[in-house]
Amino acid sequence: MTATIALVDDDKNILTSVSIALQSEGFATRIYSDGETALKAIVDNPPDLAVLDIKMPRMDGMELLRRLREKTAVPVIFLTSKDDELDEALGLAMGADDYISKPFSQRLLIARIKAILRRAELSAGKRDSDTDEPAETIVRGRLEMDPARHRVNWDGDNVTLTVTEFMILESLAQRPGIVKSRDQLMDAAYTDDVYVDDRTIDSHIKRLRRKFRQVDPEFDAIETLYGVGYRFAEE
Repeated sequence: MTATIALVDDDKNILTSVSIALQSEGFATRIYSDGETALKAIVDNPPDLAVLDIKMPRMDGMELLRRLREKTAVPVIFLTSKDDELDEALGLAMGADDYISKPFSQRLLIARIKAILRRAELSAGKRDSDTDEPAETIVRGRLEMDPARHRVNWDGDNVTLTVTEFMILESLAQRPGIVKSRDQLMDAAYTDDVYVDDRTIDSHIKRLRRKFRQVDPEFDAIETLYGVGYRFAEE
């Protein structure tokens, strides 16, 4: 089925050019020039993915994402101002799946959209029509991950993760005690040949820890080896 992408930006030139580019790749698009209109439309009829500009009048992208996350887990990519690290960190902490700095390459945006949609399908347990085998549940001490249902529990408490967070945690939990470099985690989370820098992985790790510490303030299962990478602690 054709994937539907919602584009929210007060710059109509960006809306038009990106919409045309996405349609040429086979996507259906819905465009919104302000956050308030987009909020109701996306909640009432969720797309497969939303691309949100952060800097918008009336309701900015941060507020739009916050209110969307109360209703839906639709994957979100943020468009941020160049070098605006605070916006990027806040957006990831609030549950965005990725961000791209303006000005951006449409080819890069399309590649990231495809990568996130593909990861969303994998985490939802979708398989080729010739197999009905469910994805194997991962149990590591107090951690339980169910890839088929995109569910994570810690000590029996549910932890809600984005697709990107889930893929990074799954990569770490599959081999406890084994250090994964940032490059290896990038490969796990970004299966296409899409460039992301070290800050992106670090931000995802910080957000993962924050979410787990909301249910267990003593959570320390994701360890940092400075200058090397990260690992999931052995029990």
